[in-house]
Amino acid sequence: MTSAFHQSILALATIGLLAGTSLAGAQQQPDQGKGLKKYESGTKEFWTHPPDDWFLGDETEAQKGLAPPSGPPTGASDAELADIVKKVKLPDGFKMEVWASGVLAARQMAWGDKGTLFVGSFGLGNVYAISDKSGKREVKTVLKGLNMPTGLAFQDGNLYVIAVDKLIKYENAEANVDNLGQGKVVYDDMPSYAAHGWKYIAVDKDGWFYLPFGPPFNIGIPPTSVSQIRRVDPRTGNAEVYALGVRNSVGGDVDPRTGKYWFTENARDWVSDDLPSDKLNMISKIGEHFGYPYCHQGDLPDPKFAMGHKCSEFTPPVLNLGAHVAPLGMKFYTGDQFPAEYKNNILIAEHGSWNRHKYQGARIMRVIVGPDGKDAKQEVFASGFIEGDQGYLGRPDDIVMAKDGSILVADDWAGAIYRISYEKK
Repeated sequence: MTSAFHQSILALATIGLLAGTSLAGAQQQPDQGKGLKKYESGTKEFWTHPPDDWFLGDETEAQKGLAPPSGPPTGASDAELADIVKKVKLPDGFKMEVWASGVLAARQMAWGDKGTLFVGSFGLGNVYAISDKSGKREVKTVLKGLNMPTGLAFQDGNLYVIAVDKLIKYENAEANVDNLGQGKVVYDDMPSYAAHGWKYIAVDKDGWFYLPFGPPFNIGIPPTSVSQIRRVDPRTGNAEVYALGVRNSVGGDVDPRTGKYWFTENARDWVSDDLPSDKLNMISKIGEHFGYPYCHQGDLPDPKFAMGHKCSEFTPPVLNLGAHVAPLGMKFYTGDQFPAEYKNNILIAEHGSWNRHKYQGARIMRVIVGPDGKDAKQEVFASGFIEGDQGYLGRPDDIVMAKDGSILVADDWAGAIYRISYEKK
């Protein structure tokens, strides 16, 4: 399904990309060598019952053997977390501390009105509630057994949890934190497969939720119900398809300046270590198409699935973030604690590579960009979560603002929440 590059072609292709040229002519025919995985993802059987190792289905000889790593099942110890804090590098005046530990597989976070922090999880089926008890933070598992409850939102006193194919409402959540009950399903027009089915939630000024729908494979012609962003009203269950051509988005936020939705996107795997780039996108109007599976990173036609389409047909990214950095949760900084130049900048939690021989990402990036999305630039804000080529200490995956203007960062590898603050010297 995926073309394999010879080393010389890889080098030429990379140079060509930097020059803005197309790589379509540089692809070789598929080379399914001994032991390489190949799946026909264009069948309904694959969509409804993907193999457990569906992400390996298009591997190439050059990248054979790469697979997602597993973090420590019990999270990081207090000593290990203290070591992480020491190794993370931040700009002058900023500091990071452990805000809460024992939050296993922590993913998206959402504040309750009374100061409870709710946290979803990846793989474990848990939702946590973190609150202050006598000056110490108490982490409680308040929901169990859900299907990938990675995405959370809190609105009008209610906690919303999205678990792949169900958006569930838990009423008056902070008053009933010890007994949330079964909840009420408020929207379920969603495919049930878990592959790329985990979601984050972003809330707009009207109280509607932006929800991403990833395809259940690396690359292929997606089912018509996925590769899109939907806008859903959790009060009525009404929904609209808001954007198309999206591969795997697990993070987004609404621009406080314009009300437009911006989102991160993980690009396809199994091209090379350095292609294609993950993206930051902005939706300017309903119905925009962002290129998947025909075009990647705004200028790279897919070697098999471009099918005559040109990249100019699709909405380009605001910014290419780098190959296999895995951008997830992101937030516009709206607080007053950080220096004034950070106002309305975007902070992106990069989860980090697996489909690369030398991992990159696993950091927080700062994106400086105007409301029109033009002339975006990025710089590293927090780094130091990787040692050597593939040694994760932590993997940031979400960011939430705190009332005092600091930010909290979720780390599902270490099972922790960090606080990053600024103090003027």
